[in-house]
Amino acid sequence: MKINHFPLFVLVCCLFTQKTSAQSFLFGADLSYVNEMEDCGVVYHENGTAKDPYEMFADHNCGLVRLRLWHTPSWYDNLNAGHRYSDLADVRKSILRAKAAGMQVLLDFHLSDNWADPSKQRVPAAWEGVVNNLPLLKDSLYNYISQTLLSLNADGLLPDMVQIGNETNKGILLSPQDDASGWVLDWNRNSQLFKRAIEAVRDVETSTGKPVKVALHVAGPADTGWLMQGFWSNGVTDFDVIGLSYYWAWHKPTDIVDAGNVVAQLKQTYPGKEVMVFETGYIWTTQGNDNAGNIISETHPGYSPASPQNQKQWLIDMTQEVINRGATGVIYWEPAWVSSPCWTQWGQGSHQEHATFFDFDNNLLPDGGMFWMTHVYAGIDGAKETKDARWFEAFPDSSHRSLRLGFGGFKPGHVLKINLLSNEGRVLASQNLPVSGGEKQETNFGLQQLSAGVYFVAVYENGEPAAIKKIWLNQR
Repeated sequence: MKINHFPLFVLVCCLFTQKTSAQSFLFGADLSYVNEMEDCGVVYHENGTAKDPYEMFADHNCGLVRLRLWHTPSWYDNLNAGHRYSDLADVRKSILRAKAAGMQVLLDFHLSDNWADPSKQRVPAAWEGVVNNLPLLKDSLYNYISQTLLSLNADGLLPDMVQIGNETNKGILLSPQDDASGWVLDWNRNSQLFKRAIEAVRDVETSTGKPVKVALHVAGPADTGWLMQGFWSNGVTDFDVIGLSYYWAWHKPTDIVDAGNVVAQLKQTYPGKEVMVFETGYIWTTQGNDNAGNIISETHPGYSPASPQNQKQWLIDMTQEVINRGATGVIYWEPAWVSSPCWTQWGQGSHQEHATFFDFDNNLLPDGGMFWMTHVYAGIDGAKETKDARWFEAFPDSSHRSLRLGFGGFKPGHVLKINLLSNEGRVLASQNLPVSGGEKQETNFGLQQLSAGVYFVAVYENGEPAAIKKIWLNQR
């Protein structure tokens, strides 16, 4: 897709983040739409200056990025430029961006080709032939999760946490007929699927030697108690985190205090398990900026009218309440899903632009929801991340046949791996660079015959993501 908002090339630099102490509470954002928005021409700004959204969120104390993964979202083939998003290739690029910005990653296995939620849990089309053969379906699920995580780990991109399904109130991996029939919750089938999926994650932990937290995710605080009892009584006990969705607009009359009570009850009933709010959202305006209908329309009477300040205050008050009751994190759903010329399955634009952290010109709202993460809360470690001395820059030479790279502050003796990625996340070229003891090193990175367009330069230090930056090539 043609992008008209940028110069033909750009100098890119960054400072890397380093935690000064353990953070006891995670502020998070679901940024699954960012790659798509940028391909659709969106440029995010802070104080009038264009800025990488991953760096922007990291700079405002976001410590966790949540990313959804669909099995085979082929419906994207008929939208816009036909590029697929939230498939493994897209998620791979997003994880790299998140980790390079110093944030943890929660990978959301939707276990479907399309949206999964309390009313829709349709099995991927690839598994429809075995949907009624439970042993084969369990094996398909195990292999899918295992292969996905091992593939990510091979590139240093293993997520810190995974959730088995998305808002799984009526189960997972339902046949098209069962999914369309209404409420279906077969605990014997459901529990076997969850246990097999969790087994896949645990086996990846064993084979890689790296910890991965396992989360269950249900929607609505009022429904969390009996659903978790169903998991537990049917033997689904080997998990680390209970994640819940809580939106005032959809879960009223459950108030902030009620949500806090649910968190406290879960902590008491399931000692040793973390509780987090995996999804929440609040609108900053009732206006729209495109032709797509918006999915949230109501405000709480105590936080009206809709405004950036009330968006921020609702988030602050809700977060303080769940902190008080023992929660370990809150994740905002799609704060960067702004308007664009592109289409969804239902309309042109975004269904959430009025609940993002950006105004209708894609500027960060100066007193809006983003600053919920930098508020000083009682009862948690408030230590902020500080910048360390590492830096990296890259830009094309005048011919756009070579990249000029500069870097410094990395540990002498380490080896930097530099990958050139396509906009789809494919590795096009790779080069290893040993780090010397100097404050600054420079080198050239030769480019093959490439068409004009957007590319990424990814930097790994001893196998771990350190930076990823976008470049624009104007080769003829």
